[in-house]
Amino acid sequence: MLLMLMVLLATVVTSNAANLAPNAVTTSATANNEAVKHANFLRIKARVEEIKNMDKSMLTSAERKALRKELRVLGKEARNNGGVYLSVGAIIIIILLLILIL
Repeated sequence: MLLMLMVLLATVVTSNAANLAPNAVTTSATANNEAVKHANFLRIKARVEEIKNMDKSMLTSAERKALRKELRVLGKEARNNGGVYLSVGAIIIIILLLILIL
């Protein structure tokens, strides 16, 4: 069973590697996308620092509420970098499969 699993994983990795062959257009698009993400992250970071350094004692409650909303939105944007997320159900299924296999 373990040998079959290793062979299956090797073929999956190999087939994905074949799909990711170097391509000038893909590479430049990926680099451009990463540059845009990094620039966006730096913009968010600068705005958060600006809000942190602000004198909030003179703000009205509505203005403070607006700042909190803006910070929440900025936090969601910063966390949204296209990562892979696993649901709790998927994690449980993976753990059960590993227990059954091993």
